[in-house]
Order: sequence, then C-alpha cells, then structure tokens
Amino acid sequence: MLLDDEMLITLDNGEEKLMKILFTYDSEQRKKSYVFLYDENDEENVLVFSYNEKDSSLEEIEDEEEYKEAEEVLNAFYEDEKIQSIK
Repeated sequence: MLLDDEMLITLDNGEEKLMKILFTYDSEQRKKSYVFLYDENDEENVLVFSYNEKDSSLEEIEDEEEYKEAEEVLNAFYEDEKIQSIK
C-alpha cells in the first residue's frame, strides 16, 4: 500500500510495518522500478524492492547483479549533493 511518502509492507514473519520512501528508481535496462525504504526509527537500514505499479506489489531482489546495481544507485544517492538538496 502506498501513502504518498510511506508504504505499508508485510515482513516475512507476517508483521506489518509502515516504512518511509527514501526514493524510487526506474531501470530502463531491466525494465523495472525500485523503491528504497527505511524505518524512521532506523534510518541507516535501507531496504530495496522491485516495485510493480500496476498492482502495488513488492518483490525481493534475489539476483546478485540486480542487488549490486541497486546498491550502486543507493550509494550514488548518498554521494550526490544535488540529489540530497531535492529530498
């Protein structure tokens, strides 16, 4: 469920957790969208999922190369002062 800058996710143990959206990213090469989420109480721990806008579903990233790409995007986000000023 998407609520402007928040998303309600269900963890593996069935617990629901309201997460803040740090940013989203579209990969033209993979033809996928990604959402980067964090807990307000633990801003250092960022989760990333592929995101299907049609049905608002999240999928865990299991492919190592895909995960590395998402990690690079997150690092670029933290390193780019222009991006940080938009946030």
